[in-house]
Amino acid sequence: MISYGPFWQTLRASKESTYTLIKDHHLSSATIDKLRHNKSVTTTTLNDLCRILNCPIEAIAEYIPSDDDQML
Repeated sequence: MISYGPFWQTLRASKESTYTLIKDHHLSSATIDKLRHNKSVTTTTLNDLCRILNCPIEAIAEYIPSDDDQML
């Protein structure tokens, strides 16, 4: 599963907040909700977050093996 735990740590360490992401950077509240619940987001959204927070992808998301992962 993909976890956005690193995103929340990175966001807390930055000058941004969920409010500024929505108000100033035009991310939707639905996207913030997806991040809160570890739902899928587009690579464009990940790119935007990396640009806004000036960080690598590893500061946004991480893969955690899970028994709920889809079988290949």
